[in-house]
Amino acid sequence: MRDHRTSGASLRGAAAALLVGVLWLAPAVAAAQIRNYSPVTDARLLNPEPQNWLMYRGNYAGWGYSPLDQITTQNARKLTPVWTLGTGVAEGHESPPMVNNGVMFVSTPQNQVLALDAKNGDVLWYYKKDLPDDLLQLHPTNRGVGLYEDKVYLATVDAHLVALDAKTGRVVWDKVVEDYHKGYYCTLAPLIVRGKVMVGTSGGELAIRGFVQAFDARTGDTLWRTYTVPAPGEPGSDTWQGDDWKNGGGSVWIQGTYDPQLNLAFWGVGNAGPWAGDFHNGDNLYTSSVIALDPDSGALKAYHQYHWNDSWDWDEVTPPMLIDVQRNGRPIKGLVHPGRNGYLWVLERGPDKISFVDAKAYVRQNAFASVDSATGRPSYDAEHKPVRGRLVDFCPSLWGGKDWPPAAYNPRTKLVYIPSNDNHCGSLKSKQEEPTKPGQLYLGVEVKDIGLSVYPGSKTIGRLQAWDPNKMERVWAQDFVSHSFGPVLTTGGGLVFQGGTNDRYFRAFDAKNGQMLWEFRTNSGVTAVPMSYMVDGVQYVAVQSGWGVDAERMQGALIAAGYQAKNYAKDVPIPQGGVLWVFAVGK
Repeated sequence: MRDHRTSGASLRGAAAALLVGVLWLAPAVAAAQIRNYSPVTDARLLNPEPQNWLMYRGNYAGWGYSPLDQITTQNARKLTPVWTLGTGVAEGHESPPMVNNGVMFVSTPQNQVLALDAKNGDVLWYYKKDLPDDLLQLHPTNRGVGLYEDKVYLATVDAHLVALDAKTGRVVWDKVVEDYHKGYYCTLAPLIVRGKVMVGTSGGELAIRGFVQAFDARTGDTLWRTYTVPAPGEPGSDTWQGDDWKNGGGSVWIQGTYDPQLNLAFWGVGNAGPWAGDFHNGDNLYTSSVIALDPDSGALKAYHQYHWNDSWDWDEVTPPMLIDVQRNGRPIKGLVHPGRNGYLWVLERGPDKISFVDAKAYVRQNAFASVDSATGRPSYDAEHKPVRGRLVDFCPSLWGGKDWPPAAYNPRTKLVYIPSNDNHCGSLKSKQEEPTKPGQLYLGVEVKDIGLSVYPGSKTIGRLQAWDPNKMERVWAQDFVSHSFGPVLTTGGGLVFQGGTNDRYFRAFDAKNGQMLWEFRTNSGVTAVPMSYMVDGVQYVAVQSGWGVDAERMQGALIAAGYQAKNYAKDVPIPQGGVLWVFAVGK
């Protein structure tokens, strides 16, 4: 198959060759029966066992938290690799391994799935989707599989949902989500609730209209589809003018979170398209929002829009974490979201309403003039809101205070850990006209007119921050010379794990004070979601290393902007080629 990546990266680095040759040369499936497989039931998803990692962020609340505590602040410095496996492909590796009672499933770019023995890395089966030759891959990645009963579910970059037999890797069914020729694709890990497999669509930069769709987990039949941009006559349609809604964007890039008591799934929704807001006048619901959907019917029950008439490409696609907070002595069923727009949001979730509680900037931000204390609606500084025909600068840049990498929450420390980038600003000069061509770029700006700059005197970009959501105060921060695209894992052992920097390190920090306790240099940059699991009484931490996509693109923009911090570009180009690393405490 021809390669249609747009990042310009090629397969480099010897690490990519670590994959057992038979896999890379194999047909679509090389299968061996997995015996004694444990079906993933609804009850197990509601209360996942500590030794397993059954979904994207470990639990429905989206915490990115493992209660395992064998690896601690006292012995983390003894972490060492126990096994590795090359994936055989380049580009951005972003998915966490999923582990079900000793069986690991991990997805990669180009829509591969590997089933492995989680103790020693032995390959149990291998699947690779046959992708069409004319496929455009703006984001050639995958963010994880879904597990339910005896199946493994993969949402693909050509907008399919594939169900695999968990024991053999053979295809049970393969359903089209949408036509990839129209610009639709999928990168997220499916969310599975009570027999329904829910996926969202990417492609907001390709003139699509985003949606969330549910499939029957057993048959693959479509159960419902809910668009993130309403059609005329639907609630919220009055926030769009004319036919702007037809190509309004509203991508859903990341797996949602779920509240079983309210029976609501919370999804983050991307920006409106094209980028400058005067292409699509109005508030443009439900873009740049969190929406609450009934997983049984797909009905939209509630929403909160983080910022209206998005003009900065500030997708708010990571869903809020479900965290109970205290405010003025009152317990609140909270939704906590570190936004790409640079604000940390605390909302309150209810059966038919999402209420604003608080918001505070956690990085340098100059586009918002204020945030209404009652509604959370921001007002804008017009000098920093892009419009057609004029060069406009703003902070943070289009990569935001926090891009797609998820934050984490530790119920023991009661802190939220935010993977952020600060001290960077952007600029856009939008075109006067932009024809609508589904399946082709629909940005309203030439790539050459997308700027990035570093705030004068800045020597760091990446910052791992710990925040107390009850007090809305930052507790500690760790700064990096590099920008950071590292998702966060936190554990019952009092640790925070993160990669994401261009020096290729994967690190462990003390969750209470941010002290760095351990670092290990991998083959490439770590932009994947870390996770932890246990087999036969041994706790492991696993993560994929493989640089690409947004991390690589921001790196190029910073270098082009003349960022001169010491040692920033010493590893350019970052070696590519994916490797799965598994660590444990050495004896």
